[in-house]
Amino acid sequence: MNLLSLLLISCLLGTLSSGAGLRSPGKPVEVFISGEDGYHTYRIPAIIKAKDGSLLAFAEGRRGGQGDSGDIDLVMKRSTDGGATWSAQRSLWDDGPNTCGNPCPVVDRSNGRIHLLLTRNLGSDHERMIIDQTSTESRSVWVMTSDDHGAIWSTPREITKSTKQPNWTWYATGPGNGIQLERGEHAGRLVVPCDHIEAGTKKYFSHVILSDDGGVTWRLGGRTPTDQVNECAIAELADGRLLLNMRNYDRSQRTRAQSRSRDGGLSWSEVVHEDTLPEPICQASMIALDGGRRLVFSNPASRSSRTAMTVRTSDDGGREWLKGVVLHEGPSAYSSLVSLDPESVGCLYECGEQNPYERIRFQIVDLEAP
Repeated sequence: MNLLSLLLISCLLGTLSSGAGLRSPGKPVEVFISGEDGYHTYRIPAIIKAKDGSLLAFAEGRRGGQGDSGDIDLVMKRSTDGGATWSAQRSLWDDGPNTCGNPCPVVDRSNGRIHLLLTRNLGSDHERMIIDQTSTESRSVWVMTSDDHGAIWSTPREITKSTKQPNWTWYATGPGNGIQLERGEHAGRLVVPCDHIEAGTKKYFSHVILSDDGGVTWRLGGRTPTDQVNECAIAELADGRLLLNMRNYDRSQRTRAQSRSRDGGLSWSEVVHEDTLPEPICQASMIALDGGRRLVFSNPASRSSRTAMTVRTSDDGGREWLKGVVLHEGPSAYSSLVSLDPESVGCLYECGEQNPYERIRFQIVDLEAP
């Protein structure tokens, strides 16, 4: 990246290095490095903290290249020291030449069970073919579980029938993390952010899927009332409402989109655009801390390119986002946040020097008192 590009990013973002609500980030740790362990590229990070304190980092291991189709496996690494070191890599789902990924884990606080939501399609069926309905098969929805903090995982179980409408073509779980509701009449509900494309219209929407029985069954929640949004992140606010923060395809507004729910995800408000969250059309991550009184958000904070991975906070339910701290000024793309303790969060994110998909890195950011 040349000096002019960095100056343009600085102009777009403001003085991010002085970010309010956050302190200087810690030293980055490389978790997945493209080209290692038989995979051309690692993409689509997701991270979760298990009930025993272990950190589980998930990604797609792409054997043939950087693209979204072909032979793609779900892989995982584990850390028991807060992200300082990581275990050897494990393959959780290798379905031969097919595509398995879009990891979106959620932990059930009542018993520690981890539910890992995923999608699958034939490796020969590319995204455009699935959208155009010229593919051999469509996109399907699956779940895996672990009852021992990620050491052993169940065989993937398909849940497409209860979580996908017949007229939906493309479908994605997360990627990132789901949540379990803490307050109100729906306390205990598992909520996973997703997106889909409708057949015929080919319109993009965000939606959620729900479980009220500890992940035994899953069903559709509500979808956004308007389109041009897809990959999304979800958080429960202090008043019990849910906030959906979404990738936005309206190129006239290079900002994140947001919607809210008052009924545990069954319906969503009109989509609004958040001017303080610039985006180049990319995935992002958002988590709630301190009982929903503080939100933390990460994305490549540029309106023009996937660069400048930035973490920032909101103390008013996502209505205003404070200036953040830049973790990586160069090429960067998808990310996933995790709460480590009351004073720090971790960010697992894609980055590189020549392109955003050279490695997936973990970095800790300390929080200032609200």
